[in-house]
Amino acid sequence: MTTAIDAVALRPERDEYDDYYERYLSLVPDGDISLTLARSFPQTRELLESVPMSREAWSYEPGKWSFREVVGHLTDMERVFAGRALWIARDPETALPGFEQNIWAPNSNARHRPLRELLYEWASVRAASLTLVQSFDAETMQRAGMASGLRFTVRSLIWMIAGHELHHRKLLLERYGLAVS
Repeated sequence: MTTAIDAVALRPERDEYDDYYERYLSLVPDGDISLTLARSFPQTRELLESVPMSREAWSYEPGKWSFREVVGHLTDMERVFAGRALWIARDPETALPGFEQNIWAPNSNARHRPLRELLYEWASVRAASLTLVQSFDAETMQRAGMASGLRFTVRSLIWMIAGHELHHRKLLLERYGLAVS
C-alpha cells in the first residue's frame, strides 16, 4: 500500500503517463515532488530576472517564443497540468479535452506584458499548485483519468509541472544564452 509520503516522493511509473512526457519526467530528481516544486521555481525565476528589459521580447530564432512568451507558456501549462490533476482527482471518469500550445501562446498576450509581471503571475500559480499538491492523499495521487485522449495519474501530472519547468530552464540556458549566477 502506498502511503501519503510515498505518493509525493515516488516517481510515477511508466504506465501513469504517455511516452511523450518522459522528456519532462526524466528531468525531475527523485524525492518529494512538493519540495522539488518549491525549490525549482526560485531558481528559474532568478534566471529570468537576469533578463534586461531591453531583451524581454527577444527570441533566439524567428518564430520562437520570447522570454515573455516562455514565461506565459510556463504559467499556462502549469495551470493546465494542475487543472487536469484536480479534475482527475475529483472526477476521474470524465475525459478532458486537449489543447494546442501554439494557439494558446499568442492568445495569452504575454508578448505585450512586462516580464516581472509575468513572473509574479507564475509565482501565484506555483503557490496554488503547491497548495493543491499538499491537499492530495495517497489514494488521490494514484487516481487515473483521460486528457487529450491519453491516460494520466494525478501524480504524473504533478511531476509534469516540475519536468516542464526544468525542460524550459534547460532551453533558457542552452538556446537563450542565460547563465546561472
